[in-house]
Amino acid sequence: MFRISQYMRELALAETTGHYHPVHSGKPGGPVVIWNLIRRCNLTCQHCYALSADHDYAGELNTAEVFTVMDDLKAFQVPVLILSGGEPLMRPDIFDIAARAKTMRFYTGLSTNGTLIDETMADRVAAAGFNYVGISIDGLRETHDKFRRLEGAFDRSLAAVRHLHARGVKVGLRYTMTASNAHDLQPLLALMREEGAHKFYFSHLNYAGRGNIHRAKDAQFAATRAAMDLLFERAWQAALDGRDEEYVTGNNDADGPYLLQWVQQRLPQWHHALRERLVAWGGNSSGVNVANIDNLGHVHPDTMWWHHDLGSVRERPFSAIWADTSDPLMAGLKASPRPVGGRCGECQHLTICGGNTRVRAQQLTGDPWAEDPGCYLNDDEVGVSGHAQRVQLTPFTGRRKPVPVAVVVG
Repeated sequence: MFRISQYMRELALAETTGHYHPVHSGKPGGPVVIWNLIRRCNLTCQHCYALSADHDYAGELNTAEVFTVMDDLKAFQVPVLILSGGEPLMRPDIFDIAARAKTMRFYTGLSTNGTLIDETMADRVAAAGFNYVGISIDGLRETHDKFRRLEGAFDRSLAAVRHLHARGVKVGLRYTMTASNAHDLQPLLALMREEGAHKFYFSHLNYAGRGNIHRAKDAQFAATRAAMDLLFERAWQAALDGRDEEYVTGNNDADGPYLLQWVQQRLPQWHHALRERLVAWGGNSSGVNVANIDNLGHVHPDTMWWHHDLGSVRERPFSAIWADTSDPLMAGLKASPRPVGGRCGECQHLTICGGNTRVRAQQLTGDPWAEDPGCYLNDDEVGVSGHAQRVQLTPFTGRRKPVPVAVVVG
């Protein structure tokens, strides 16, 4: 996750004091765990990475198994649990799990589509004491309902935002941009402020699940850059105005170098300080500081890697699975620098973005270490020549060989 607002507040303070004072949160002892506790969902959204449907899925972890895993996660110093799905509120024991998570002093988030949160459910969510509730909104009414494949979904999700906000729950909007909903970004930002939502999470489309099926509809790079410009300006003005708003992005770590460019143009005196700050951040955390457990107990490097199974918590503790680098993908993800090729390998910002999201390269080329096809920076911005050596996997052998290709940028 790229915390735009955090950097903007630091820059705004630097403008006031004349000194750049980064907020040092320190490296977590264990990874943030996004836990898909249930695959069942009342919706069948176009871009769902879990390919969920409204029926039960056999073999899901029971309550006792979940509690056993939680004990291991705590001992492994996992700081954050994000309870997700499917639709997590369809799991009968969700509030028992949430209560235990709070007792164990996890920072506990809930990721939901919001359509099940009426006033009664809002009371239960508020009583559970979630640190944060993220509600997915894909656009205004017509766009959202089309994405969610349910008429009235927008009104129900917006009502959930209002119910939770009225009860003092910290709530945010979660938005995945595609070419089909990019036009609704600005009005959604206005809606966020009107409704008093605390956070806006902007997710770049990643190639996994239904998002992989629909990758041809991914927003063009120009639209991505325009969206980031809008978010940067919004977060910067909020920082100057002292607004308690959070703007964050996910699934494209090119956002770090792009912010650095924004600062070079707008606040060049802080360019060097911010670059050091972003290098310390290090970019993509899949397989390192971000983990995923699916509904069956299988562990993945993050939520977009469901097709790559690292092991089951029924067979080995999460802590043992996560520390095991015998898996080539995990070995590469934990390496510093990562063994990326093509433009990513030559990029002057590799220490900032960490090679970006590896799943896009894997989905499109079969090689997780090929250049990221979702990077929206051009050759001049990343400091590479027009033709780079892309590293690809040779079928069956796993050996890598460089294949010269023309780089296409947007």
